[in-house]
Amino acid sequence: MLTMTDDDQLLPALAEGAGRAAALARAAYRRRGRRPRRGPVLVGIDGPSGSGKSTLADQLSAALDDAPVVRMDDLYPGWDGLAAAIPRLVQGVLHPARHGRIPRYRRYDWHRGTHAEWRAVRRHRYLIVEGAGATCGTAREYYAVRVFVDADPDERMHRAMRRDGEMFRPHWHRWARQEAALFGTDRTRRAAHVTVTADAEPDGRACAVRALPSPGG
Repeated sequence: MLTMTDDDQLLPALAEGAGRAAALARAAYRRRGRRPRRGPVLVGIDGPSGSGKSTLADQLSAALDDAPVVRMDDLYPGWDGLAAAIPRLVQGVLHPARHGRIPRYRRYDWHRGTHAEWRAVRRHRYLIVEGAGATCGTAREYYAVRVFVDADPDERMHRAMRRDGEMFRPHWHRWARQEAALFGTDRTRRAAHVTVTADAEPDGRACAVRALPSPGG
C-alpha cells in the first residue's frame, strides 16, 4: 500500500522535473528576443493517470510566477473521451493562445455527465497544460516544452484510487487501455523534452529526468 512516506519520496523527482521544465520554458521565452511575442510560452505535461502530473504542474506553475494551468480532466467528454479531448484542446486553448487570443473552453462535469460552464484562461507569459493526451497528435507542435511523467502501473493505480476514490475504480482499466493505445501510436514519451519517472523506490531514489536539446520557442 502507498503511504505518505512513499508520497514524500516522489517529491524530489517531480521537483527536479518541474525545475528542468521551468528552465527550458524561461530559455524559450528569452530566445524570442525581439521577435513579436503574440502568445504565452506553452508547456505540456503528459503521461498516464496517477503518475504525478498534477503535482508537477502545480510545482511548475509556482516556479513560473503563478502561470495558469489548464487541466485535461476538464476537457475529456467522459470516460471514453481521451482522444476526443485533443481537438478540443487545440481549438479552444492552444490555437487561440498561439495567436495571442484568450483561450476558452467548456468544463466537463463528471458528476452530471455533461458540459458545464465556459472558462477563460488569464493572460500570462507562460501557459501550462496538464493531463493525459496534452502533448499528443496535433497538439504536439504548439508546445515550446513537453514533459512526460510516468511511474510503475501498480503505484499509479494506488495513487489514483486514493486521489479519486472509488469513482475511478470501475473505469481504471477502461481508461488505461485508451492511454496505452494513444501513447503507443503517438510515441509521446520519445517526443518529450523532459521525462520524469516518479517511482517510490526502496532506497529513496525516485528520479530519472532527461532533457532533449533545443526545444522550440
